[in-house]
Amino acid sequence: MTDWSYITDLTRNRTLKIERVRIVEDDVTIDGDFELPPLAGLSVPDQVFVAFFVQCHGSIKKMESYFGISYPTVKKRLERIASSLKFVEITPDGDLTDLTLSRIEAGEITADEAIEILANAGKDY
Repeated sequence: MTDWSYITDLTRNRTLKIERVRIVEDDVTIDGDFELPPLAGLSVPDQVFVAFFVQCHGSIKKMESYFGISYPTVKKRLERIASSLKFVEITPDGDLTDLTLSRIEAGEITADEAIEILANAGKDY
């Protein structure tokens, strides 16, 4: 099996298309057209940096200590990484309610589905 860092370095700044995914434990293969998550597009050092930031619960002091860099350097690197990522748009709850009601009116969802959508809004997964 090829190391993920090798693939990341090889494909950096190039369009990459995933056409097959295999779930080894279940022996299931899925063919399609899949995009990598935004974090996979980062360089390996940036992936490590983000992973450690999450692991230390966003503590910049721990980042400073672990990487041996200053607070401003940690902030600048996080800002650079963040600017390279496309973020998912998050809808505030009020907008979600309006959107959900509009979907009911348009016949896209049922009232029961709307209740479930609104009940699950804001849950931490």
